[in-house]
Amino acid sequence: MANNEKTYFRGIADGVKTLAVGLKTTLKEYFTSKSTEQYPENRKTTLHVSARHRGRLVFKRNEDGSYKCTACTMCEKACPNDTIKITAHMETNPETGRKKKQLDDYQYDLGDCMFCQLCVNACNFDAIEFTNDFENSVFDREKLVLHLDKEVYQGGSLPDLIDGGAPLVIGKFNTKTK
Repeated sequence: MANNEKTYFRGIADGVKTLAVGLKTTLKEYFTSKSTEQYPENRKTTLHVSARHRGRLVFKRNEDGSYKCTACTMCEKACPNDTIKITAHMETNPETGRKKKQLDDYQYDLGDCMFCQLCVNACNFDAIEFTNDFENSVFDREKLVLHLDKEVYQGGSLPDLIDGGAPLVIGKFNTKTK
């Protein structure tokens, strides 16, 4: 047999072997019973979202309800695509006579955010954080522009989502049985 014939038949044998491996994998996946997450039916009962999931940016608040942001603009400078826009003014304290920056508006565009968390890492005052609230779809993009200093985040649309929602069970799908 010539050298060309050996490589020709070896190529056919390799192709049949590859086809058999792919077919075996496909048949194995087809005949094992699997189920999917039944979203949105399970959203308040068995849905689990990782606590580390980055869903949206919120202000952290003190016990008295005031925000921790000092308008230092470090988060705005760290943001790679100008998602955060801070406006502030200088205000003089009448008692001490010292000037201090006061926050006027903290604008966050959720639609442009790429959830890189550079803003949270740059904040020296631990004033902002990402929550794992993921239900942010709207029909109007203007509703995705949030003013974090004016809103008080109450935990989003799902109960106990900040803690991860329903407990995660490894090896079992979170499905609702009828």
